[in-house]
Amino acid sequence: MKKCFKCNKDKDISEFYRHGQMADGHLGKCIECARKDALQYRYRNIDKVREYDRQRGRLPHRIKKNVVRNRKRRKLYPAKYLAQQMVQEAIRTKRMTRPTQCKQCGKVTKLHGHHEDYYKPLNVIWLCVFCHFARHKELQALATAR
Repeated sequence: MKKCFKCNKDKDISEFYRHGQMADGHLGKCIECARKDALQYRYRNIDKVREYDRQRGRLPHRIKKNVVRNRKRRKLYPAKYLAQQMVQEAIRTKRMTRPTQCKQCGKVTKLHGHHEDYYKPLNVIWLCVFCHFARHKELQALATAR
C-alpha cells in the first residue's frame, strides 16, 4: 500500500507508475492523478503540446515505425486500403468532391471519408474527426454485442 500525495488515498502499489528514481520504485502520485494532471497540462498548453507532437512525429525512428506499421495494415486490410486509394483518386481527378460540412453534426471542418462497406469504395459518408471516431465506436459496440 502507498498513499498518493495528490488525492491522499491509500492505494495498492500496482496503482502507481514505476519510477526508478523514487525510493520505493514507484511515482508518488497514483496513475489516476497522473493522468488527470497530464490531461490538464495538455489543455492548458495545447499549442505547445501540438507542436511537440508534430516535431516528435518527424523523428527518423518514428517515421520508420510508421512505414512498417502502414505496410502491415495494408497487408492485413487490403480492401480498406484499396477503398481509401480509390476515394483519393476520385477526389484528385474531380470525380468526387470532399465536402466541408460534417454529415452527422454539421460542423464545417476538414472531413474524413467513412466507409460502411469497403467493397463499395466510392460510397462514402463524410464525417468530422469526432463523429468518425464515434461511428467506429458504435460499430465496435455492435460487433461485440453479436
